[in-house]
Amino acid sequence: MFSLERWHEIFETINKNRLRTFLTALSVASGIFILVILLGVSTGIQKGVQSEFEQDAANRISVWTGTTTKEYNGLNPGRYIQLKNEDYVLIESNYDDYLEYRTPIYSIWGGAVSYKDQNGTYRVEGAFPDQQFIENETMVQGRFIAQSDLDQTTKVAVIGHQMKRDLFKNEDPIGAQIDIQGINFIVVGVYSDPGGNREENRIFIPLSTAQKVFNAQDRLRSLAYTVKMSDDFDQAVALSSALSEQIDKDLRQKYSVAPDDRSAVRVNSTLEEAKRIYGLIDTIRGVFWFIGIGTIIAGIVGVSNIMLIVVKERTKEIGIRKALGALPWSIIGMILQEAIFVTAMAGFIGLFLGVGLLELVGPMVDSAFIKYPQVDFATAMTTVVVLILAGTLAGFIPAQRAAHIRPIEALRDE
Repeated sequence: MFSLERWHEIFETINKNRLRTFLTALSVASGIFILVILLGVSTGIQKGVQSEFEQDAANRISVWTGTTTKEYNGLNPGRYIQLKNEDYVLIESNYDDYLEYRTPIYSIWGGAVSYKDQNGTYRVEGAFPDQQFIENETMVQGRFIAQSDLDQTTKVAVIGHQMKRDLFKNEDPIGAQIDIQGINFIVVGVYSDPGGNREENRIFIPLSTAQKVFNAQDRLRSLAYTVKMSDDFDQAVALSSALSEQIDKDLRQKYSVAPDDRSAVRVNSTLEEAKRIYGLIDTIRGVFWFIGIGTIIAGIVGVSNIMLIVVKERTKEIGIRKALGALPWSIIGMILQEAIFVTAMAGFIGLFLGVGLLELVGPMVDSAFIKYPQVDFATAMTTVVVLILAGTLAGFIPAQRAAHIRPIEALRDE
Protein backbone atom coordinates (compact mmCIF):
# COMPACT_ATOMS: atom_id res chain seq x y z
CA MET A 1 0.00 0.00 0.00
CA PHE A 2 1.31 3.48 -0.90
CA SER A 3 2.21 5.55 2.16
CA LEU A 4 3.16 9.20 1.66
CA GLU A 5 4.47 9.34 5.21
CA ARG A 6 6.83 6.42 4.64
CA TRP A 7 8.22 7.96 1.44
CA HIS A 8 8.73 11.22 3.34
CA GLU A 9 10.76 9.29 5.93
CA ILE A 10 12.87 7.65 3.21
CA PHE A 11 13.73 10.97 1.56
CA GLU A 12 14.43 12.57 4.90
CA THR A 13 16.87 9.77 5.80
CA ILE A 14 18.61 10.04 2.42
CA ASN A 15 18.85 13.84 2.79
CA LYS A 16 20.52 13.51 6.20
CA ASN A 17 23.17 11.19 4.75
CA ARG A 18 23.60 12.59 1.25
CA LEU A 19 27.32 11.92 0.77
CA ARG A 20 27.16 8.42 2.22
CA THR A 21 24.13 7.54 0.11
CA PHE A 22 25.70 9.05 -3.03
CA LEU A 23 28.92 7.05 -2.69
CA THR A 24 27.02 3.82 -2.08
CA ALA A 25 24.62 4.49 -4.96
CA LEU A 26 27.63 5.21 -7.18
CA SER A 27 29.03 1.73 -6.51
CA VAL A 28 25.68 0.14 -7.44
CA ALA A 29 25.32 2.27 -10.58
CA SER A 30 28.89 1.43 -11.59
CA GLY A 31 28.20 -2.29 -11.16
CA ILE A 32 25.10 -2.18 -13.37
CA PHE A 33 26.87 0.05 -15.91
CA ILE A 34 29.80 -2.37 -16.17
CA LEU A 35 27.44 -5.36 -16.44
CA VAL A 36 25.44 -3.72 -19.25
CA ILE A 37 28.58 -2.78 -21.20
CA LEU A 38 30.03 -6.29 -20.82
CA LEU A 39 26.77 -7.94 -21.93
CA GLY A 40 26.56 -5.54 -24.88
CA VAL A 41 30.10 -6.46 -25.91
CA SER A 42 29.29 -10.19 -25.67
CA THR A 43 26.25 -9.62 -27.93
CA GLY A 44 28.49 -7.73 -30.37
CA ILE A 45 30.96 -10.62 -30.40
CA GLN A 46 28.14 -13.06 -31.13
CA LYS A 47 26.88 -10.89 -34.01
CA GLY A 48 30.39 -10.68 -35.42
CA VAL A 49 30.81 -14.44 -35.33
CA GLN A 50 27.35 -15.02 -36.84
CA SER A 51 28.11 -12.61 -39.70
CA GLU A 52 31.31 -14.53 -40.45
CA PHE A 53 29.41 -17.82 -40.62
CA GLU A 54 26.67 -16.25 -42.76
CA GLN A 55 29.22 -15.68 -45.53
CA ASP A 56 28.97 -19.37 -46.45
CA ALA A 57 26.55 -22.17 -45.62
CA ALA A 58 26.76 -22.95 -41.90
CA ASN A 59 26.82 -26.70 -42.51
CA ARG A 60 29.73 -26.68 -44.97
CA ILE A 61 32.55 -29.22 -45.26
CA SER A 62 35.58 -28.01 -47.21
CA VAL A 63 38.45 -30.14 -48.48
CA TRP A 64 41.89 -28.77 -49.47
CA THR A 65 45.20 -30.41 -50.15
CA GLY A 66 48.79 -29.25 -50.04
CA THR A 67 52.34 -30.54 -49.79
CA THR A 68 53.29 -33.39 -47.48
CA THR A 69 55.64 -32.48 -44.64
CA LYS A 70 56.31 -35.97 -43.26
CA GLU A 71 57.67 -39.27 -44.57
CA TYR A 72 55.04 -41.99 -44.68
CA ASN A 73 54.98 -45.56 -46.01
CA GLY A 74 58.41 -45.07 -47.54
CA LEU A 75 57.38 -41.92 -49.42
CA ASN A 76 59.44 -38.79 -48.90
CA PRO A 77 57.95 -35.46 -47.76
CA GLY A 78 57.47 -32.68 -50.30
CA ARG A 79 54.85 -34.44 -52.44
CA TYR A 80 51.98 -32.25 -53.62
CA ILE A 81 48.62 -33.98 -53.17
CA GLN A 82 46.60 -33.09 -56.25
CA LEU A 83 42.83 -33.50 -56.03
CA LYS A 84 41.13 -34.80 -59.17
CA ASN A 85 37.64 -35.31 -60.50
CA GLU A 86 37.76 -38.94 -59.39
CA ASP A 87 38.16 -37.82 -55.76
CA TYR A 88 34.96 -35.84 -55.99
CA VAL A 89 33.15 -38.80 -57.58
CA LEU A 90 34.47 -41.17 -54.91
CA ILE A 91 33.32 -39.01 -51.99
CA GLU A 92 29.95 -38.29 -53.58
CA SER A 93 29.25 -41.98 -54.26
CA ASN A 94 30.29 -43.03 -50.74
CA TYR A 95 28.36 -40.39 -48.80
CA ASP A 96 25.61 -39.22 -51.15
CA ASP A 97 22.85 -40.03 -48.62
CA TYR A 98 24.32 -37.54 -46.12
CA LEU A 99 25.12 -34.69 -48.51
CA GLU A 100 22.85 -31.82 -49.49
CA TYR A 101 24.87 -29.65 -51.90
CA ARG A 102 28.23 -30.50 -53.43
CA THR A 103 30.78 -29.10 -55.89
CA PRO A 104 34.37 -29.62 -56.98
CA ILE A 105 36.29 -26.38 -57.52
CA TYR A 106 39.11 -25.34 -59.84
CA SER A 107 40.30 -21.84 -58.99
CA ILE A 108 42.72 -19.27 -60.34
CA TRP A 109 43.85 -16.64 -57.85
CA GLY A 110 44.43 -13.22 -59.36
CA GLY A 111 42.90 -13.98 -62.73
CA ALA A 112 43.06 -11.08 -65.21
CA VAL A 113 39.56 -9.94 -66.20
CA SER A 114 38.76 -7.07 -68.55
CA TYR A 115 35.78 -5.38 -70.20
CA LYS A 116 36.41 -2.70 -72.82
CA ASP A 117 38.93 -0.34 -71.21
CA GLN A 118 38.27 -1.57 -67.65
CA ASN A 119 40.33 -4.38 -66.12
CA GLY A 120 41.20 -5.95 -62.81
CA THR A 121 42.39 -9.12 -61.07
CA TYR A 122 39.82 -11.40 -59.49
CA ARG A 123 39.53 -14.93 -58.23
CA VAL A 124 38.15 -17.20 -60.95
CA GLU A 125 36.37 -20.36 -59.80
CA GLY A 126 35.16 -23.21 -61.95
CA ALA A 127 32.32 -24.92 -60.08
CA PHE A 128 28.97 -26.74 -60.21
CA PRO A 129 25.54 -25.08 -59.87
CA ASP A 130 25.38 -26.06 -56.17
CA GLN A 131 28.15 -23.53 -55.48
CA GLN A 132 25.48 -20.83 -55.33
CA PHE A 133 23.98 -22.41 -52.20
CA ILE A 134 27.24 -23.49 -50.61
CA GLU A 135 28.58 -19.92 -50.90
CA ASN A 136 25.21 -18.47 -49.87
CA GLU A 137 25.00 -16.30 -52.98
CA THR A 138 21.90 -14.28 -53.90
CA MET A 139 21.29 -13.55 -57.56
CA VAL A 140 20.86 -9.84 -58.22
CA GLN A 141 20.56 -10.17 -62.00
CA GLY A 142 20.31 -13.07 -64.43
CA ARG A 143 21.08 -16.64 -63.38
CA PHE A 144 23.78 -18.82 -61.88
CA ILE A 145 25.66 -21.64 -63.63
CA ALA A 146 23.31 -24.37 -64.89
CA GLN A 147 23.84 -28.09 -65.49
CA SER A 148 23.49 -27.46 -69.24
CA ASP A 149 26.52 -25.14 -69.03
CA LEU A 150 28.57 -28.00 -67.58
CA ASP A 151 27.32 -30.51 -70.13
CA GLN A 152 28.04 -28.20 -73.09
CA THR A 153 31.17 -26.54 -71.61
CA THR A 154 29.71 -23.14 -72.41
CA LYS A 155 31.79 -20.02 -71.84
CA VAL A 156 29.47 -18.21 -69.46
CA ALA A 157 30.35 -16.32 -66.29
CA VAL A 158 28.59 -15.16 -63.13
CA ILE A 159 30.21 -12.08 -61.62
CA GLY A 160 30.02 -10.51 -58.16
CA HIS A 161 28.23 -7.25 -57.49
CA GLN A 162 31.57 -5.58 -56.68
CA MET A 163 32.95 -6.73 -60.04
CA LYS A 164 29.94 -5.19 -61.77
CA ARG A 165 30.68 -1.83 -60.13
CA ASP A 166 34.38 -2.10 -61.03
CA LEU A 167 34.09 -3.16 -64.67
CA PHE A 168 30.67 -2.08 -65.88
CA LYS A 169 29.97 1.05 -63.83
CA ASN A 170 26.34 1.85 -64.72
CA GLU A 171 26.08 -0.52 -67.69
CA ASP A 172 23.96 -3.67 -67.69
CA PRO A 173 26.44 -6.60 -67.67
CA ILE A 174 23.98 -9.33 -68.69
CA GLY A 175 24.93 -10.56 -72.16
CA ALA A 176 28.15 -8.57 -72.22
CA GLN A 177 31.41 -10.23 -73.28
CA ILE A 178 34.35 -10.15 -70.88
CA ASP A 179 37.91 -11.39 -71.20
CA ILE A 180 39.17 -13.86 -68.58
CA GLN A 181 42.83 -14.78 -68.92
CA GLY A 182 42.62 -14.13 -72.67
CA ILE A 183 39.40 -16.16 -73.16
CA ASN A 184 36.04 -14.54 -73.97
CA PHE A 185 33.05 -15.30 -71.72
CA ILE A 186 29.45 -14.08 -71.73
CA VAL A 187 28.10 -12.69 -68.43
CA VAL A 188 24.83 -14.43 -67.53
CA GLY A 189 24.40 -13.36 -63.91
CA VAL A 190 25.36 -11.03 -61.07
CA TYR A 191 25.35 -12.19 -57.44
CA SER A 192 25.64 -10.59 -54.01
CA ASP A 193 27.32 -12.19 -51.01
CA PRO A 194 26.77 -11.65 -47.25
CA GLY A 195 30.56 -11.41 -46.92
CA GLY A 196 30.54 -8.09 -48.76
CA ASN A 197 33.03 -6.72 -51.25
CA ARG A 198 35.75 -9.27 -50.52
CA GLU A 199 33.47 -12.18 -51.43
CA GLU A 200 31.98 -10.33 -54.40
CA ASN A 201 35.39 -10.09 -56.08
CA ARG A 202 35.00 -13.60 -57.50
CA ILE A 203 33.78 -14.85 -60.84
CA PHE A 204 32.18 -18.26 -61.31
CA ILE A 205 32.34 -20.29 -64.53
CA PRO A 206 31.35 -23.91 -65.30
CA LEU A 207 33.95 -26.35 -63.98
CA SER A 208 34.11 -28.29 -67.24
CA THR A 209 34.82 -25.07 -69.11
CA ALA A 210 37.48 -23.95 -66.63
CA GLN A 211 39.33 -27.26 -66.83
CA LYS A 212 39.23 -27.20 -70.63
CA VAL A 213 40.15 -23.60 -71.46
CA PHE A 214 42.80 -23.30 -68.75
CA ASN A 215 44.32 -26.69 -69.55
CA ALA A 216 43.61 -28.03 -66.07
CA GLN A 217 42.62 -31.48 -67.40
CA ASP A 218 40.97 -33.25 -64.44
CA ARG A 219 42.74 -31.30 -61.67
CA LEU A 220 40.83 -29.66 -58.81
CA ARG A 221 41.80 -27.11 -56.20
CA SER A 222 39.26 -28.03 -53.53
CA LEU A 223 35.95 -29.75 -52.76
CA ALA A 224 32.93 -28.30 -50.96
CA TYR A 225 29.87 -29.99 -49.50
CA THR A 226 27.00 -29.27 -47.16
CA VAL A 227 25.57 -31.94 -44.89
CA LYS A 228 21.86 -32.54 -44.52
CA MET A 229 20.71 -30.66 -41.43
CA SER A 230 18.48 -32.01 -38.69
CA ASP A 231 16.44 -30.17 -36.06
CA ASP A 232 18.93 -31.33 -33.42
CA PHE A 233 22.03 -29.12 -33.68
CA ASP A 234 24.23 -31.54 -31.74
CA GLN A 235 23.15 -34.39 -34.03
CA ALA A 236 24.00 -32.29 -37.10
CA VAL A 237 27.42 -31.46 -35.62
CA ALA A 238 28.04 -35.14 -34.91
CA LEU A 239 27.13 -36.08 -38.51
CA SER A 240 29.32 -33.32 -39.94
CA SER A 241 32.21 -34.37 -37.70
CA ALA A 242 31.87 -38.03 -38.65
CA LEU A 243 31.75 -37.21 -42.38
CA SER A 244 34.77 -34.92 -42.09
CA GLU A 245 36.78 -37.58 -40.31
CA GLN A 246 35.84 -40.27 -42.83
CA ILE A 247 36.60 -38.07 -45.87
CA ASP A 248 39.92 -37.14 -44.30
CA LYS A 249 40.71 -40.81 -43.67
CA ASP A 250 39.74 -41.84 -47.23
CA LEU A 251 41.99 -39.24 -48.86
CA ARG A 252 44.95 -39.96 -46.59
CA GLN A 253 44.64 -43.66 -47.31
CA LYS A 254 44.39 -43.10 -51.07
CA TYR A 255 47.42 -40.77 -51.27
CA SER A 256 49.49 -42.40 -48.48
CA VAL A 257 49.54 -39.33 -46.23
CA ALA A 258 50.53 -39.48 -42.55
CA PRO A 259 47.51 -39.24 -40.18
CA ASP A 260 48.97 -36.14 -38.48
CA ASP A 261 50.17 -34.33 -41.61
CA ARG A 262 47.71 -31.42 -41.62
CA SER A 263 49.48 -29.58 -44.41
CA ALA A 264 48.82 -32.31 -46.99
CA VAL A 265 45.09 -32.91 -46.39
CA ARG A 266 42.74 -30.53 -44.62
CA VAL A 267 39.05 -31.20 -44.07
CA ASN A 268 37.18 -28.43 -42.30
CA SER A 269 33.63 -28.49 -40.90
CA THR A 270 32.01 -25.12 -40.23
CA LEU A 271 29.47 -26.74 -37.89
CA GLU A 272 32.25 -27.99 -35.64
CA GLU A 273 33.82 -24.54 -35.68
CA ALA A 274 30.45 -22.96 -34.95
CA LYS A 275 29.87 -25.22 -31.96
CA ARG A 276 33.32 -24.47 -30.54
CA ILE A 277 33.01 -20.73 -31.08
CA TYR A 278 29.45 -20.47 -29.76
CA GLY A 279 30.57 -22.49 -26.73
CA LEU A 280 33.38 -19.99 -26.25
CA ILE A 281 30.93 -17.09 -26.57
CA ASP A 282 28.72 -18.66 -23.89
CA THR A 283 31.78 -18.95 -21.67
CA ILE A 284 32.70 -15.31 -22.29
CA ARG A 285 29.13 -14.24 -21.51
CA GLY A 286 29.23 -16.29 -18.30
CA VAL A 287 32.52 -14.63 -17.28
CA PHE A 288 31.03 -11.21 -18.03
CA TRP A 289 27.99 -12.01 -15.88
CA PHE A 290 30.31 -13.18 -13.10
CA ILE A 291 32.33 -9.96 -13.23
CA GLY A 292 29.21 -7.79 -13.41
CA ILE A 293 27.42 -9.59 -10.59
CA GLY A 294 30.60 -9.41 -8.50
CA THR A 295 30.70 -5.65 -8.98
CA ILE A 296 27.01 -5.39 -8.09
CA ILE A 297 27.58 -7.43 -4.93
CA ALA A 298 30.15 -4.86 -3.84
CA GLY A 299 27.45 -2.22 -4.21
CA ILE A 300 24.94 -4.38 -2.35
CA VAL A 301 27.33 -4.70 0.59
CA GLY A 302 27.59 -0.92 0.65
CA VAL A 303 23.80 -0.49 0.65
CA SER A 304 23.48 -3.13 3.38
CA ASN A 305 26.06 -1.33 5.52
CA ILE A 306 24.18 1.95 5.09
CA MET A 307 20.94 0.31 6.16
CA LEU A 308 22.63 -1.21 9.21
CA ILE A 309 23.82 2.26 10.18
CA VAL A 310 20.32 3.64 9.57
CA VAL A 311 18.84 0.94 11.81
CA LYS A 312 21.42 1.75 14.49
CA GLU A 313 20.67 5.47 14.30
CA ARG A 314 16.91 4.88 14.44
CA THR A 315 16.96 2.24 17.18
CA LYS A 316 15.02 4.41 19.63
CA GLU A 317 12.49 5.41 16.95
CA ILE A 318 11.95 1.76 16.00
CA GLY A 319 11.54 0.83 19.65
CA ILE A 320 8.87 3.50 20.10
CA ARG A 321 7.06 2.26 16.98
CA LYS A 322 7.03 -1.29 18.33
CA ALA A 323 5.92 -0.07 21.77
CA LEU A 324 3.00 1.68 20.07
CA GLY A 325 1.99 -1.56 18.35
CA ALA A 326 3.94 -1.60 15.10
CA LEU A 327 4.18 -5.17 13.79
CA PRO A 328 7.57 -6.73 12.85
CA TRP A 329 6.58 -6.93 9.18
CA SER A 330 5.82 -3.21 9.22
CA ILE A 331 9.37 -2.49 10.42
CA ILE A 332 10.86 -4.93 7.89
CA GLY A 333 8.84 -3.34 5.07
CA MET A 334 10.07 0.13 6.03
CA ILE A 335 13.76 -0.87 5.89
CA LEU A 336 13.35 -3.03 2.76
CA GLN A 337 11.54 -0.25 0.91
CA GLU A 338 14.36 2.19 1.57
CA ALA A 339 17.04 -0.34 0.53
CA ILE A 340 15.19 -1.29 -2.67
CA PHE A 341 14.61 2.38 -3.52
CA VAL A 342 18.28 3.34 -3.17
CA THR A 343 19.45 0.24 -5.07
CA ALA A 344 16.85 0.54 -7.83
CA MET A 345 17.41 4.25 -8.45
CA ALA A 346 21.18 3.85 -8.62
CA GLY A 347 20.84 0.72 -10.75
CA PHE A 348 18.47 2.35 -13.24
CA ILE A 349 20.87 5.25 -13.64
CA GLY A 350 23.67 2.77 -14.39
CA LEU A 351 21.37 0.84 -16.75
CA PHE A 352 20.32 3.93 -18.71
CA LEU A 353 23.89 5.20 -18.95
CA GLY A 354 25.12 1.78 -20.16
CA VAL A 355 22.34 1.35 -22.73
CA GLY A 356 22.75 4.97 -23.85
CA LEU A 357 26.49 4.56 -24.38
CA LEU A 358 25.98 1.35 -26.37
CA GLU A 359 23.30 2.98 -28.54
CA LEU A 360 25.62 5.93 -29.16
CA VAL A 361 28.83 4.02 -29.86
CA GLY A 362 27.44 0.64 -31.00
CA PRO A 363 26.54 1.57 -34.61
CA MET A 364 30.14 2.74 -35.16
CA VAL A 365 31.59 -0.63 -34.11
CA ASP A 366 31.79 -2.94 -37.13
CA SER A 367 34.74 -5.33 -37.36
CA ALA A 368 35.24 -8.99 -38.15
CA PHE A 369 35.02 -9.93 -34.46
CA ILE A 370 32.44 -7.55 -33.01
CA LYS A 371 29.47 -5.84 -34.62
CA TYR A 372 27.01 -3.33 -33.13
CA PRO A 373 27.22 -4.20 -29.41
CA GLN A 374 23.87 -3.59 -27.75
CA VAL A 375 21.62 -4.90 -24.99
CA ASP A 376 18.33 -6.50 -26.01
CA PHE A 377 15.04 -6.12 -24.14
CA ALA A 378 15.29 -9.53 -22.44
CA THR A 379 18.75 -8.70 -21.03
CA ALA A 380 17.56 -5.29 -19.84
CA MET A 381 14.60 -6.88 -18.03
CA THR A 382 16.92 -9.47 -16.49
CA THR A 383 19.06 -6.61 -15.21
CA VAL A 384 15.97 -4.98 -13.68
CA VAL A 385 15.14 -8.23 -11.88
CA VAL A 386 18.73 -8.38 -10.63
CA LEU A 387 18.31 -4.84 -9.31
CA ILE A 388 15.15 -5.66 -7.36
CA LEU A 389 16.70 -8.81 -5.91
CA ALA A 390 19.86 -6.88 -5.05
CA GLY A 391 17.88 -4.23 -3.21
CA THR A 392 15.89 -6.83 -1.32
CA LEU A 393 19.03 -8.70 -0.37
CA ALA A 394 20.75 -5.48 0.70
CA GLY A 395 17.93 -4.59 3.06
CA PHE A 396 17.03 -8.03 4.39
CA ILE A 397 19.65 -8.38 7.15
CA PRO A 398 19.22 -4.80 8.45
CA ALA A 399 15.44 -5.27 8.30
CA GLN A 400 15.67 -8.51 10.29
CA ARG A 401 17.82 -6.77 12.89
CA ALA A 402 15.32 -3.91 13.12
CA ALA A 403 12.41 -6.32 13.52
CA HIS A 404 14.13 -8.02 16.49
CA ILE A 405 14.78 -4.81 18.39
CA ARG A 406 13.12 -5.04 21.81
CA PRO A 407 11.23 -1.85 22.77
CA ILE A 408 12.57 -1.73 26.35
CA GLU A 409 16.20 -1.99 25.16
CA ALA A 410 15.61 0.52 22.36
CA LEU A 411 14.22 3.10 24.79
CA ARG A 412 17.38 2.79 26.89
CA ASP A 413 19.59 3.34 23.82
CA GLU A 414 21.50 6.61 23.67
